[in-house]
Amino acid sequence: MARIFDRAQDFRIDNFQVFNGHHSPGPLEKLEARIAAGAIHDSAERCDAPKCHPDTRVAVQDDLYGWVVDGDGESDQPKKIKWVTGPAGTGKTAVMGSLSGRCKSGAVLAATFFFASWSASIGRRRKSAFVTTIAHQLARYHPDLRDEISKAVDANSDIFDKNLHTQMEVLVLGPLQEIAHHPDKPGLQGAIIIDGLDECEAEQYHDTTITGPRGKPARKNAEDQLEILQILQAASSDPSFPFRIIIASRPERVFREFFDPENSPTPFAKKLDLHEEYNAHTDITLFFEAQFNQLRRRYCLPPSWPPLGTIQTLVKNASGQFIYAATVIRFVDSGHREPPKALLEAILEMEPTRKTASNPLEQLDTLYAHILESSPDPLLSILWIHTIKWCTLYAIRSIPILSVASNINLLLQADPESSEAEHLLGNLHSLIQIPPPSDQATVRYNLYHKSLGDFLGDSHRSGKLYVKRSDFKVFLWDAFIRACATGI
Repeated sequence: MARIFDRAQDFRIDNFQVFNGHHSPGPLEKLEARIAAGAIHDSAERCDAPKCHPDTRVAVQDDLYGWVVDGDGESDQPKKIKWVTGPAGTGKTAVMGSLSGRCKSGAVLAATFFFASWSASIGRRRKSAFVTTIAHQLARYHPDLRDEISKAVDANSDIFDKNLHTQMEVLVLGPLQEIAHHPDKPGLQGAIIIDGLDECEAEQYHDTTITGPRGKPARKNAEDQLEILQILQAASSDPSFPFRIIIASRPERVFREFFDPENSPTPFAKKLDLHEEYNAHTDITLFFEAQFNQLRRRYCLPPSWPPLGTIQTLVKNASGQFIYAATVIRFVDSGHREPPKALLEAILEMEPTRKTASNPLEQLDTLYAHILESSPDPLLSILWIHTIKWCTLYAIRSIPILSVASNINLLLQADPESSEAEHLLGNLHSLIQIPPPSDQATVRYNLYHKSLGDFLGDSHRSGKLYVKRSDFKVFLWDAFIRACATGI
């Protein structure tokens, strides 16, 4: 350093500091390192997430947005949690995604978390990053919260190793309580939107392979889902907690029991059932009309297409399931070897194999079966789909590159030089997101909707297309042995 000052004259040094070149992360940087970034509503991972089609689900969104802003009109004891439910395919995630965007535009979006059992990110499948992700967004929502949450992280260096209850107390409620004592406290309000909580998988804290008296039973998904519900309930009961929480899930037992007014001391807002309380027929009709207009323009079809009464038939078949409508349109517009008119006629001619009034997904099951059977080898294509699911849910935890499309192709193709993937899956573009060959080295296959996995996993619904778990394991093991033998 002495050489720097050689022959220097008439100079002065103020505030001299020496840096060792190592950056020490601040509290909020430590917090950010613990979040599930893909679970936030506008994350890159959710770029293809469903959204409500324009002019559809307007009444539902108006209802929910009005509740966020004005509540139920109560004054003495605000009801801060609302449950949005409905069976698979009713558009819960699309509604929550669109509502998140609307709340953000209205400056009343505090935080979001979108669980997804199919996600490559373990943070979206489990509870571990739930509170930290909420706290991180709250820190960005208001400067006062940012300062208090930063202090909380700084004062509790081990907070990320604590349970969710403690994390909620320290990272969310503590800062809110501090702000409540400020003489010029801000008037905070807004929504915390949680979607797909029924898809949250259980964390396993013990080796579940150990049997006998020392073994620990596997923790059930419902236990972790209930834990999240309980911490949200506790937070909403705190007088300093100003936000309204919307939780969207299927009507699984843990949610039905938790939100049963007779089981809870905390009053909840009236639940919103997308299937029972809102007639989706009008919205599905609007969706079909808009999509068929696009298809007519794209394929230069006459104004008389689709034939009179087609949309009414499809709406009836949908039975309130938006996923049915979306799958129909993807199938007709999938670039299939047949023209759209022929594909639509095939759908209209389909008849359910089992006519049972108790199964609202019957038409969807029939559609799934029809599309899968268009593969030249349906059962082999289904084994590929199971492998895609397995790679997404399990293999990527330790070998992330295994989940990309090109490597799945190499693993499963009997002949590495063949185009077996295109041969098997070419007709299934309406069910699976299949990246183009140029992107398959970096992009994964994805199922468009979880309901396809549900269909294939239920022998009563999938019938002759059902593949036993033992058969899938044999198939996958044989593929692995073959890949090792060929040096892939």
